[in-house]
Amino acid sequence: MDGTGRPPFKGDIFIKDKKISAIGPFGGKSADAVIDGLGAFAAPGFIDVNTDSDHTLTLFSNPSQREFLLQGVTTIVGGHCGASLAPLLYGTLESIRKWADPSEINVDWHTMGEFLGVLSKKRLGVNFATLIGHATIRRALLGEAFRDLTENERKVFAHIVERALEEGALGLSTGLGYAHSNRVPLAEILDLLSVVAKYGGIYTTHLRDEDKGLVSSVRETIAAAEKAQVKTVMSHLRPLRGFEKEYDEAMQVIEGAPVGVRFDSYPFATSSLALYTFLPKWAQDGGLEVMLSHVRTPAIRERIREEMPAVNDQTFIIANAPRHEYLHGRPLGEFAEHRGLTDAKEALLELMELTGLRATIMYQNIDAARIQKSMLNDRSFVGSNSGGSAPAKGIKEFRSLVLDRAVRTFPRFLEITAEAAWPIEEAVKKITWSPAQFCGIRERGAIREGMCADITVFQASEIKHVVVNGTVAVKDGQTTDALGGEVIRR
Repeated sequence: MDGTGRPPFKGDIFIKDKKISAIGPFGGKSADAVIDGLGAFAAPGFIDVNTDSDHTLTLFSNPSQREFLLQGVTTIVGGHCGASLAPLLYGTLESIRKWADPSEINVDWHTMGEFLGVLSKKRLGVNFATLIGHATIRRALLGEAFRDLTENERKVFAHIVERALEEGALGLSTGLGYAHSNRVPLAEILDLLSVVAKYGGIYTTHLRDEDKGLVSSVRETIAAAEKAQVKTVMSHLRPLRGFEKEYDEAMQVIEGAPVGVRFDSYPFATSSLALYTFLPKWAQDGGLEVMLSHVRTPAIRERIREEMPAVNDQTFIIANAPRHEYLHGRPLGEFAEHRGLTDAKEALLELMELTGLRATIMYQNIDAARIQKSMLNDRSFVGSNSGGSAPAKGIKEFRSLVLDRAVRTFPRFLEITAEAAWPIEEAVKKITWSPAQFCGIRERGAIREGMCADITVFQASEIKHVVVNGTVAVKDGQTTDALGGEVIRR
Protein backbone atom coordinates (compact mmCIF):
# COMPACT_ATOMS: atom_id res chain seq x y z
CA MET A 1 0.00 0.00 0.00
CA ASP A 2 1.66 3.18 -1.16
CA GLY A 3 -0.21 5.38 1.35
CA THR A 4 -2.10 7.54 -1.13
CA GLY A 5 -5.31 5.51 -1.02
CA ARG A 6 -4.44 3.44 -4.08
CA PRO A 7 -5.62 -0.19 -3.72
CA PRO A 8 -2.97 -2.67 -2.51
CA PHE A 9 -0.81 -4.43 -5.08
CA LYS A 10 1.81 -7.15 -4.92
CA GLY A 11 5.42 -6.13 -5.38
CA ASP A 12 8.92 -5.74 -4.02
CA ILE A 13 10.60 -2.64 -2.63
CA PHE A 14 14.30 -1.99 -3.11
CA ILE A 15 16.04 0.33 -0.68
CA LYS A 16 19.45 1.87 -1.25
CA ASP A 17 21.01 3.94 1.51
CA LYS A 18 18.10 5.93 2.99
CA LYS A 19 15.81 6.02 -0.03
CA ILE A 20 13.38 3.82 -1.88
CA SER A 21 15.25 3.09 -5.09
CA ALA A 22 12.78 0.88 -6.97
CA ILE A 23 9.31 -0.69 -6.73
CA GLY A 24 8.16 -3.62 -8.85
CA PRO A 25 8.25 -7.39 -9.38
CA PHE A 26 11.88 -8.22 -8.58
CA GLY A 27 11.53 -11.88 -7.62
CA GLY A 28 14.69 -12.87 -9.48
CA LYS A 29 16.94 -10.18 -8.04
CA SER A 30 19.13 -10.38 -4.93
CA ALA A 31 19.98 -7.88 -2.21
CA ASP A 32 22.38 -7.54 0.74
CA ALA A 33 19.47 -8.10 3.13
CA VAL A 34 15.93 -9.30 2.53
CA ILE A 35 12.79 -8.77 4.60
CA ASP A 36 10.18 -11.41 3.81
CA GLY A 37 6.79 -9.69 3.81
CA LEU A 38 4.83 -12.58 2.33
CA GLY A 39 1.21 -12.46 3.50
CA ALA A 40 1.60 -9.00 5.06
CA PHE A 41 1.10 -5.38 4.00
CA ALA A 42 4.00 -3.00 3.39
CA ALA A 43 2.94 0.59 4.08
CA PRO A 44 4.66 3.92 4.64
CA GLY A 45 5.83 4.39 8.23
CA PHE A 46 2.98 5.70 10.38
CA ILE A 47 3.00 9.35 11.49
CA ASP A 48 1.96 10.28 15.04
CA VAL A 49 0.84 13.91 14.85
CA ASN A 50 0.61 14.53 18.60
CA THR A 51 3.32 13.25 20.94
CA ASP A 52 4.92 14.28 24.24
CA SER A 53 8.44 12.87 23.89
CA ASP A 54 9.85 16.39 24.11
CA HIS A 55 7.64 17.37 27.09
CA THR A 56 8.72 14.28 29.03
CA LEU A 57 12.34 14.64 27.83
CA THR A 58 12.37 11.01 26.70
CA LEU A 59 13.90 12.19 23.43
CA PHE A 60 17.03 12.28 25.58
CA SER A 61 16.41 9.55 28.19
CA ASN A 62 14.80 7.04 25.79
CA PRO A 63 16.16 8.01 22.34
CA SER A 64 15.13 4.74 20.70
CA GLN A 65 11.45 5.69 21.26
CA ARG A 66 10.79 1.96 20.94
CA GLU A 67 7.16 2.27 22.05
CA PHE A 68 6.44 4.16 18.82
CA LEU A 69 8.50 1.82 16.63
CA LEU A 70 6.62 -1.22 17.93
CA GLN A 71 3.39 0.46 16.77
CA GLY A 72 4.79 1.02 13.28
CA VAL A 73 5.35 4.74 13.89
CA THR A 74 8.42 6.19 12.18
CA THR A 75 7.73 9.93 12.55
CA ILE A 76 6.51 11.87 15.59
CA VAL A 77 5.53 15.53 15.99
CA GLY A 78 6.22 17.39 19.24
CA GLY A 79 5.95 20.94 20.55
CA HIS A 80 2.23 20.68 21.34
CA CYS A 81 -0.05 22.46 23.81
CA GLY A 82 2.02 25.64 23.80
CA ALA A 83 5.23 24.01 25.07
CA SER A 84 8.33 23.23 23.00
CA LEU A 85 12.02 22.76 23.72
CA ALA A 86 12.86 25.78 21.54
CA PRO A 87 13.14 28.67 20.99
CA LEU A 88 14.41 29.59 24.46
CA LEU A 89 15.14 33.24 25.16
CA TYR A 90 17.08 32.53 28.34
CA GLY A 91 17.89 28.84 28.01
CA THR A 92 15.34 27.56 30.54
CA LEU A 93 12.43 25.14 30.20
CA GLU A 94 9.74 26.48 32.54
CA SER A 95 6.97 25.52 30.13
CA ILE A 96 7.56 21.76 30.56
CA ARG A 97 7.81 21.71 34.37
CA LYS A 98 4.37 20.14 34.68
CA TRP A 99 5.56 17.12 32.65
CA ALA A 100 9.24 16.63 33.54
CA ASP A 101 12.21 17.90 35.53
CA PRO A 102 14.14 20.35 33.27
CA SER A 103 17.30 19.81 35.34
CA GLU A 104 17.57 16.31 33.86
CA ILE A 105 19.19 17.62 30.68
CA ASN A 106 21.87 20.12 29.78
CA VAL A 107 20.24 22.85 27.70
CA ASP A 108 22.90 24.13 25.32
CA TRP A 109 20.71 25.91 22.77
CA HIS A 110 18.47 28.95 22.43
CA THR A 111 17.08 29.20 18.91
CA MET A 112 15.02 26.61 17.06
CA GLY A 113 17.90 26.15 14.62
CA GLU A 114 20.34 25.47 17.45
CA PHE A 115 17.96 22.98 19.09
CA LEU A 116 17.36 21.04 15.89
CA GLY A 117 21.11 21.08 15.27
CA VAL A 118 21.82 19.61 18.71
CA LEU A 119 19.14 16.96 18.23
CA SER A 120 20.50 16.09 14.78
CA LYS A 121 23.76 15.03 16.39
CA LYS A 122 21.97 12.56 18.66
CA ARG A 123 20.84 9.13 17.51
CA LEU A 124 17.05 8.73 17.56
CA GLY A 125 14.90 5.74 16.77
CA VAL A 126 12.21 7.79 14.99
CA ASN A 127 12.05 10.96 12.93
CA PHE A 128 11.17 14.05 14.97
CA ALA A 129 9.55 17.33 13.94
CA THR A 130 8.37 20.11 16.23
CA LEU A 131 5.99 23.03 16.54
CA ILE A 132 6.78 26.32 18.28
CA GLY A 133 5.32 26.46 21.78
CA HIS A 134 3.43 29.72 22.34
CA ALA A 135 3.71 29.49 26.15
CA THR A 136 7.42 28.72 25.94
CA ILE A 137 8.04 32.12 24.36
CA ARG A 138 5.39 34.04 26.30
CA ARG A 139 6.65 32.90 29.70
CA ALA A 140 10.19 33.85 28.71
CA LEU A 141 8.94 37.35 27.86
CA LEU A 142 6.69 37.84 30.91
CA GLY A 143 7.89 35.39 33.53
CA GLU A 144 5.01 34.36 35.76
CA ALA A 145 3.02 37.54 35.09
CA PHE A 146 -0.58 37.18 33.87
CA ARG A 147 -1.20 40.16 31.60
CA ASP A 148 -1.61 41.15 27.98
CA LEU A 149 1.48 41.78 25.89
CA THR A 150 2.53 45.32 25.07
CA GLU A 151 2.70 46.38 21.43
CA ASN A 152 6.49 46.06 21.46
CA GLU A 153 6.32 42.62 23.07
CA ARG A 154 3.91 41.48 20.35
CA LYS A 155 6.37 42.58 17.69
CA VAL A 156 9.22 40.77 19.40
CA PHE A 157 7.03 37.66 19.75
CA ALA A 158 6.15 37.68 16.05
CA HIS A 159 9.82 38.04 15.11
CA ILE A 160 10.80 35.06 17.29
CA VAL A 161 8.07 32.91 15.70
CA GLU A 162 9.12 33.94 12.21
CA ARG A 163 12.75 33.04 12.85
CA ALA A 164 11.77 29.65 14.31
CA LEU A 165 9.67 28.90 11.23
CA GLU A 166 12.58 29.83 8.98
CA GLU A 167 14.78 27.46 10.99
CA GLY A 168 12.50 24.46 10.53
CA ALA A 169 9.49 24.47 12.87
CA LEU A 170 6.28 23.05 11.39
CA GLY A 171 4.10 25.77 12.89
CA LEU A 172 2.76 27.13 16.18
CA SER A 173 0.92 25.50 19.09
CA THR A 174 -1.05 27.02 21.95
CA GLY A 175 -2.17 25.54 25.26
CA LEU A 176 -5.19 27.72 25.97
CA GLY A 177 -6.54 25.26 28.52
CA TYR A 178 -3.51 25.75 30.79
CA ALA A 179 -3.26 28.45 33.45
CA HIS A 180 -0.58 30.57 31.75
CA SER A 181 -2.50 30.83 28.48
CA ASN A 182 -6.15 30.57 29.46
CA ARG A 183 -6.66 34.35 29.40
CA VAL A 184 -4.55 35.08 26.32
CA PRO A 185 -6.71 37.22 23.99
CA LEU A 186 -7.52 35.93 20.52
CA ALA A 187 -6.01 39.08 18.97
CA GLU A 188 -2.55 38.07 20.23
CA ILE A 189 -2.87 34.63 18.68
CA LEU A 190 -4.09 36.06 15.39
CA ASP A 191 -0.97 38.25 15.20
CA LEU A 192 1.17 35.13 15.33
CA LEU A 193 -1.04 33.07 13.03
CA SER A 194 -0.59 35.64 10.29
CA VAL A 195 3.13 34.84 10.44
CA VAL A 196 2.48 31.09 10.45
CA ALA A 197 0.17 31.42 7.43
CA LYS A 198 2.82 33.38 5.51
CA TYR A 199 5.18 30.40 5.83
CA GLY A 200 2.52 27.78 5.08
CA GLY A 201 2.82 26.36 8.59
CA ILE A 202 0.15 24.74 10.75
CA TYR A 203 -1.54 25.77 13.99
CA THR A 204 -2.46 23.31 16.76
CA THR A 205 -4.26 24.17 19.96
CA HIS A 206 -5.23 22.65 23.28
CA LEU A 207 -8.70 24.20 23.48
CA ARG A 208 -9.48 26.94 25.99
CA ASP A 209 -12.27 24.91 27.58
CA GLU A 210 -12.91 21.18 27.14
CA ASP A 211 -16.09 20.75 29.16
CA LYS A 212 -18.86 23.34 29.63
CA GLY A 213 -17.26 25.79 27.23
CA LEU A 214 -16.20 23.24 24.61
CA VAL A 215 -18.50 24.49 21.84
CA SER A 216 -17.49 28.14 22.25
CA SER A 217 -13.82 27.09 22.32
CA VAL A 218 -14.24 25.15 19.08
CA ARG A 219 -15.99 28.13 17.47
CA GLU A 220 -13.17 30.42 18.60
CA THR A 221 -10.58 28.12 17.03
CA ILE A 222 -12.47 27.86 13.75
CA ALA A 223 -12.87 31.64 13.62
CA ALA A 224 -9.11 32.06 14.10
CA ALA A 225 -8.37 29.50 11.38
CA GLU A 226 -10.71 31.25 8.94
CA LYS A 227 -9.41 34.73 9.67
CA ALA A 228 -5.73 33.75 9.47
CA GLN A 229 -6.27 31.27 6.62
CA VAL A 230 -4.07 28.74 8.39
CA LYS A 231 -4.38 24.95 8.59
CA THR A 232 -5.52 24.12 12.12
CA VAL A 233 -5.67 21.04 14.36
CA MET A 234 -7.54 20.89 17.67
CA SER A 235 -5.37 18.73 19.90
CA HIS A 236 -6.68 15.55 21.58
CA LEU A 237 -10.34 16.46 21.18
CA ARG A 238 -12.13 14.30 23.77
CA PRO A 239 -15.75 13.49 24.73
CA LEU A 240 -15.40 13.99 28.48
CA ARG A 241 -17.83 12.08 30.65
CA GLY A 242 -20.62 14.35 31.79
CA PHE A 243 -20.15 16.62 28.79
CA GLU A 244 -21.17 14.29 25.97
CA LYS A 245 -23.86 16.72 24.79
CA GLU A 246 -21.30 19.51 24.40
CA TYR A 247 -18.98 17.16 22.50
CA ASP A 248 -21.71 16.08 20.07
CA GLU A 249 -22.58 19.71 19.37
CA ALA A 250 -18.91 20.59 18.91
CA MET A 251 -18.54 17.78 16.35
CA GLN A 252 -21.45 19.21 14.38
CA VAL A 253 -19.77 22.62 14.38
CA ILE A 254 -16.51 21.08 13.15
CA GLU A 255 -18.33 19.32 10.29
CA GLY A 256 -19.35 22.75 8.98
CA ALA A 257 -15.86 24.27 9.29
CA PRO A 258 -13.45 24.87 6.39
CA VAL A 259 -11.62 21.76 5.17
CA GLY A 260 -8.36 23.02 6.70
CA VAL A 261 -9.75 22.56 10.24
CA ARG A 262 -9.02 19.16 11.76
CA PHE A 263 -8.62 17.49 15.16
CA ASP A 264 -6.49 14.67 16.51
CA SER A 265 -7.54 11.93 18.87
CA TYR A 266 -6.61 8.54 20.33
CA PRO A 267 -8.89 5.50 20.75
CA PHE A 268 -8.80 5.08 24.52
CA ALA A 269 -10.77 6.38 27.49
CA THR A 270 -7.79 7.82 29.38
CA SER A 271 -6.74 11.50 29.42
CA SER A 272 -3.28 12.86 30.16
CA LEU A 273 -3.59 15.78 32.57
CA ALA A 274 -1.27 18.08 34.47
CA LEU A 275 -1.83 17.54 38.20
CA TYR A 276 -2.66 21.17 38.87
CA THR A 277 -5.69 21.00 36.52
CA PHE A 278 -7.56 19.21 39.33
CA LEU A 279 -7.51 22.47 41.30
CA PRO A 280 -10.55 24.77 41.01
CA LYS A 281 -10.10 27.39 38.26
CA TRP A 282 -9.62 30.25 40.72
CA ALA A 283 -6.78 28.37 42.44
CA GLN A 284 -4.91 28.06 39.13
CA ASP A 285 -4.43 31.84 38.94
CA GLY A 286 -0.64 32.02 39.10
CA GLY A 287 2.47 29.94 38.49
CA LEU A 288 3.13 26.59 40.15
CA GLU A 289 4.65 28.29 43.17
CA VAL A 290 1.50 30.39 43.74
CA MET A 291 -0.76 27.36 43.28
CA LEU A 292 1.38 25.36 45.69
CA SER A 293 1.15 28.09 48.31
CA HIS A 294 -2.65 27.83 48.06
CA VAL A 295 -2.45 24.08 48.73
CA ARG A 296 -0.18 24.67 51.74
CA THR A 297 -2.30 27.42 53.32
CA PRO A 298 -4.83 25.71 55.66
CA ALA A 299 -7.82 28.01 55.07
CA ILE A 300 -7.36 28.06 51.29
CA ARG A 301 -6.62 24.34 51.24
CA GLU A 302 -9.97 23.60 52.88
CA ARG A 303 -11.81 25.72 50.29
CA ILE A 304 -9.95 23.90 47.52
CA ARG A 305 -10.84 20.55 49.02
CA GLU A 306 -14.53 21.46 49.08
CA GLU A 307 -14.56 22.60 45.46
CA MET A 308 -12.32 19.92 43.94
CA PRO A 309 -14.04 17.43 41.64
CA ALA A 310 -14.65 13.95 42.99
CA VAL A 311 -12.17 11.47 41.51
CA ASN A 312 -12.06 7.70 41.20
CA ASP A 313 -8.88 6.84 43.08
CA GLN A 314 -8.44 3.56 41.17
CA THR A 315 -8.55 5.02 37.65
CA PHE A 316 -6.53 8.09 38.66
CA ILE A 317 -2.97 6.99 37.74
CA ILE A 318 0.27 8.85 38.47
CA ALA A 319 2.00 8.62 35.09
CA ASN A 320 4.98 10.87 35.67
CA ALA A 321 6.31 12.59 38.80
CA PRO A 322 9.83 14.04 38.41
CA ARG A 323 12.11 13.08 41.34
CA HIS A 324 9.41 10.74 42.64
CA GLU A 325 9.78 7.94 40.09
CA TYR A 326 8.63 5.34 42.64
CA LEU A 327 5.12 6.75 42.17
CA HIS A 328 4.99 6.07 38.43
CA GLY A 329 2.08 3.86 37.46
CA ARG A 330 0.49 3.89 40.90
CA PRO A 331 -3.23 4.62 41.38
CA LEU A 332 -4.17 7.44 43.74
CA GLY A 333 -5.86 4.81 45.94
CA GLU A 334 -2.57 2.98 46.45
CA PHE A 335 -0.81 6.28 47.24
CA ALA A 336 -3.54 7.06 49.80
CA GLU A 337 -3.26 3.63 51.41
CA HIS A 338 0.50 3.97 51.86
CA ARG A 339 -0.07 7.37 53.47
CA GLY A 340 -2.80 6.12 55.76
CA LEU A 341 -5.45 8.28 54.11
CA THR A 342 -9.03 7.24 53.47
CA ASP A 343 -10.25 10.36 51.64
CA ALA A 344 -9.42 10.63 47.90
CA LYS A 345 -9.48 14.43 47.91
CA GLU A 346 -7.08 14.62 50.85
CA ALA A 347 -4.79 12.13 49.10
CA LEU A 348 -4.90 14.27 45.97
CA LEU A 349 -3.95 17.38 47.95
CA GLU A 350 -1.08 15.53 49.63
CA LEU A 351 0.12 14.30 46.22
CA MET A 352 0.09 17.90 44.97
CA GLU A 353 2.17 19.02 47.93
CA LEU A 354 4.62 16.11 47.69
CA THR A 355 5.31 16.59 43.97
CA GLY A 356 5.17 20.37 43.99
CA LEU A 357 2.38 20.02 41.41
CA ARG A 358 4.97 18.74 38.93
CA ALA A 359 3.24 15.55 37.88
CA THR A 360 1.22 14.17 35.00
CA ILE A 361 -1.89 12.11 35.59
CA MET A 362 -3.69 9.55 33.48
CA TYR A 363 -7.39 9.56 34.28
CA GLN A 364 -10.29 7.59 32.79
CA ASN A 365 -12.71 10.44 32.06
CA ILE A 366 -13.53 9.85 28.37
CA ASP A 367 -16.59 8.29 26.73
CA ALA A 368 -15.08 5.20 25.08
CA ALA A 369 -17.70 4.70 22.35
CA ARG A 370 -17.53 8.29 21.15
CA ILE A 371 -13.72 8.45 21.16
CA GLN A 372 -13.49 5.28 19.07
CA LYS A 373 -16.07 6.63 16.63
CA SER A 374 -13.95 9.77 16.23
CA MET A 375 -11.21 7.61 14.70
CA LEU A 376 -13.46 7.16 11.67
CA ASN A 377 -14.22 10.86 11.23
CA ASP A 378 -12.89 12.44 8.03
CA ARG A 379 -11.61 15.38 10.07
CA SER A 380 -9.53 13.35 12.49
CA PHE A 381 -5.85 12.51 12.65
CA VAL A 382 -4.41 9.86 14.95
CA GLY A 383 -2.23 11.18 17.77
CA SER A 384 -1.20 9.10 20.77
CA ASN A 385 -0.55 12.13 22.99
CA SER A 386 2.12 9.90 24.55
CA GLY A 387 5.77 10.42 25.38
CA GLY A 388 7.57 7.17 24.69
CA SER A 389 8.35 6.68 28.37
CA ALA A 390 7.91 2.97 29.08
CA PRO A 391 10.83 1.35 30.93
CA ALA A 392 13.68 0.03 28.83
CA LYS A 393 13.26 -3.48 30.29
CA GLY A 394 10.08 -4.03 28.29
CA ILE A 395 6.72 -2.42 27.89
CA LYS A 396 4.86 -5.46 29.23
CA GLU A 397 6.26 -4.67 32.67
CA PHE A 398 4.83 -1.14 32.64
CA ARG A 399 1.98 -1.37 35.11
CA SER A 400 0.06 1.88 34.58
CA LEU A 401 -2.92 2.63 32.38
CA VAL A 402 -0.75 4.70 30.05
CA LEU A 403 0.21 1.38 28.46
CA ASP A 404 -2.68 1.49 25.96
CA ARG A 405 -1.96 5.03 24.85
CA ALA A 406 1.79 4.52 24.77
CA VAL A 407 1.94 1.25 22.90
CA ARG A 408 -1.37 0.46 21.21
CA THR A 409 -2.77 3.63 19.64
CA PHE A 410 -1.99 2.68 16.03
CA PRO A 411 -2.68 -1.07 16.24
CA ARG A 412 -6.01 -0.24 17.90
CA PHE A 413 -6.79 2.26 15.13
CA LEU A 414 -6.24 -0.48 12.55
CA GLU A 415 -8.54 -2.77 14.52
CA ILE A 416 -11.28 -0.13 14.70
CA THR A 417 -11.15 0.55 10.96
CA ALA A 418 -11.25 -3.19 10.24
CA GLU A 419 -14.27 -3.61 12.52
CA ALA A 420 -15.97 -0.78 10.59
CA ALA A 421 -15.13 -2.50 7.28
CA TRP A 422 -13.02 0.42 6.10
CA PRO A 423 -10.85 -0.26 3.04
CA ILE A 424 -7.38 -0.94 4.43
CA GLU A 425 -5.83 1.53 1.96
CA GLU A 426 -7.98 4.34 3.39
CA ALA A 427 -6.99 3.47 6.95
CA VAL A 428 -3.32 3.56 5.98
CA LYS A 429 -3.71 6.86 4.11
CA LYS A 430 -5.15 8.43 7.27
CA ILE A 431 -1.95 7.70 9.24
CA THR A 432 0.63 8.26 6.48
CA TRP A 433 0.06 10.40 3.40
CA SER A 434 -2.71 12.62 4.84
CA PRO A 435 -0.82 13.85 7.92
CA ALA A 436 2.41 14.21 5.92
CA GLN A 437 0.68 16.47 3.42
CA PHE A 438 -1.20 18.46 6.05
CA CYS A 439 1.82 19.05 8.26
CA GLY A 440 4.23 19.82 5.43
CA ILE A 441 6.43 16.75 6.01
CA ARG A 442 8.16 16.18 2.71
CA GLU A 443 9.52 12.95 1.20
CA ARG A 444 7.54 10.81 3.66
CA GLY A 445 4.06 9.35 3.93
CA ALA A 446 4.16 7.38 0.67
CA ILE A 447 6.03 4.48 -0.88
CA ARG A 448 7.47 5.95 -4.04
CA GLU A 449 10.81 5.88 -5.75
CA GLY A 450 13.03 8.61 -4.33
CA MET A 451 11.07 8.93 -1.08
CA CYS A 452 12.65 8.33 2.31
CA ALA A 453 12.62 4.63 3.18
CA ASP A 454 10.24 4.71 6.15
CA ILE A 455 8.25 1.48 5.88
CA THR A 456 6.02 -0.52 8.21
CA VAL A 457 5.18 -4.16 7.48
CA PHE A 458 2.11 -5.44 9.31
CA GLN A 459 -0.42 -8.25 9.30
CA ALA A 460 -3.90 -7.45 10.63
CA SER A 461 -2.92 -5.09 13.49
CA GLU A 462 0.35 -6.82 14.34
CA ILE A 463 3.53 -4.95 13.46
CA LYS A 464 6.11 -7.30 11.92
CA HIS A 465 8.93 -5.09 10.62
CA VAL A 466 9.75 -1.37 10.63
CA VAL A 467 12.35 0.43 8.52
CA VAL A 468 13.38 4.01 9.35
CA ASN A 469 15.42 5.83 6.71
CA GLY A 470 16.60 2.52 5.30
CA THR A 471 17.57 1.15 8.72
CA VAL A 472 15.78 -1.93 10.08
CA ALA A 473 14.41 -0.77 13.45
CA VAL A 474 11.96 -3.63 14.12
CA LYS A 475 12.45 -7.18 12.86
CA ASP A 476 9.98 -9.98 13.53
CA GLY A 477 8.20 -7.83 16.10
CA GLN A 478 11.32 -7.01 18.12
CA THR A 479 13.28 -3.77 18.15
CA THR A 480 16.88 -3.84 16.96
CA ASP A 481 19.68 -1.65 18.27
CA ALA A 482 19.59 0.47 15.11
CA LEU A 483 18.68 4.14 15.49
CA GLY A 484 17.88 5.54 12.05
CA GLY A 485 15.67 8.52 12.92
CA GLU A 486 16.31 12.03 11.67
CA VAL A 487 15.25 15.57 12.57
CA ILE A 488 12.61 16.84 10.15
CA ARG A 489 12.50 20.52 9.28
CA ARG A 490 9.57 22.32 7.66
